[in-house]
Amino acid sequence: MSILSGKNILLGITGGIAAYKTPSLVRLFVKAGAHVRVVMTDSAKEFVTPLSLSTVSKNPVYSSFTSEGEENGLWNNHVDLGLWADIMLIAPATANTLSKMAHGVSDNFLLATYLSAKCPVFFAPAMDLDMYRHSSTRNTFDILRAFGNIMIPATHGELASGLVGEGRMAEPEDIFSFVEAELYKKLPLRGKRFLVTAGPTYEAIDPVRFIGNHSSGKMGIAIANSAASLGAEVVLVLGPSTETEFHPQVIVERVVSAKQMYEAAHVHYPDVDVAILAAAVADYRPTSVADQKIKKATSALHIELEPTQDILASLGTLKKQQFLVGFALETENEKDNAIGKLKRKNLDAIVLNSLNDQGAGFGKSTNKITFIDKEQVSIDFPLKTKVEVAQDIINEIISRIHA
Repeated sequence: MSILSGKNILLGITGGIAAYKTPSLVRLFVKAGAHVRVVMTDSAKEFVTPLSLSTVSKNPVYSSFTSEGEENGLWNNHVDLGLWADIMLIAPATANTLSKMAHGVSDNFLLATYLSAKCPVFFAPAMDLDMYRHSSTRNTFDILRAFGNIMIPATHGELASGLVGEGRMAEPEDIFSFVEAELYKKLPLRGKRFLVTAGPTYEAIDPVRFIGNHSSGKMGIAIANSAASLGAEVVLVLGPSTETEFHPQVIVERVVSAKQMYEAAHVHYPDVDVAILAAAVADYRPTSVADQKIKKATSALHIELEPTQDILASLGTLKKQQFLVGFALETENEKDNAIGKLKRKNLDAIVLNSLNDQGAGFGKSTNKITFIDKEQVSIDFPLKTKVEVAQDIINEIISRIHA
């Protein structure tokens, strides 16, 4: 999954020969899962058609303040378009357009949209060698960078004039990689290492039977995916689960029993910055496991159980630099029980959910949580999808580890 997945990208195209490459650029963004809208100047239409761009972007192409071909043309709202964008990219960016951007000129729809944008703005210059080297152009670059705009440097190569030198627009693949890399550098969890546990554990009775629970692992997996999408390196220790949607940056280590999860968590724990134990670990296991399938009998079957190792408590005793988060699934005296668990197990925070809340609990796609930190500051969240809940949990962690 690309960091650009789900992002709203506004591509501005100006009148340079390199505009013919922009359909390929749009395809790269769309393939990465981004939503792309295109704004182009009238002169850009001499090099690439709006039809081509609307086809590959699957969206209308904008070039004027009113819809073309309408007797009573509808207004295209450049302010809404600028606010819609998570990223604005102007490629190719001619010397003329860049100069106008630097000096606040707003004589076409693209420039008006640029001045309305609140998002990061990238620009990929494309012009001839002498224009690229001219002092006024260099000054324009400096002004735009001072505004916080991000320049994608032109490359060395053959130019439209026949000259060979600097000024050629970066290739679509290189522009795509540049934008991805810049966004990655700004991710709040870049360089952080996470350990997440998820899913149930199965404690064997015999070769075919086990003690388990109804946990699907969805909540923990959503947390791992959310942390990875914000730049973290994530190890997910996952009990038996049928879930298969993992962020590419999540390393999945599958286990079955509580003992295996305990061992895996302890292997990775010393090297992580944050550990989030969302797994529903069995509290008990059979004291002995039958070698063969236990045959059904008319008399009652008695299975002696012993406690499993407490993974969360053991990590709490080993805690050094780690930010340790546990989960509490309660049915009564919910907040008091959760705070008690937080204190006993030396946690930095605990995520409380109650089986009494409709829409929360095992196997569902939604959850309702209260986030409680070690200062006993608690934040109640409404019922949300587990993906949204995961984002809330990660945001609360970020606010504390970056404080």
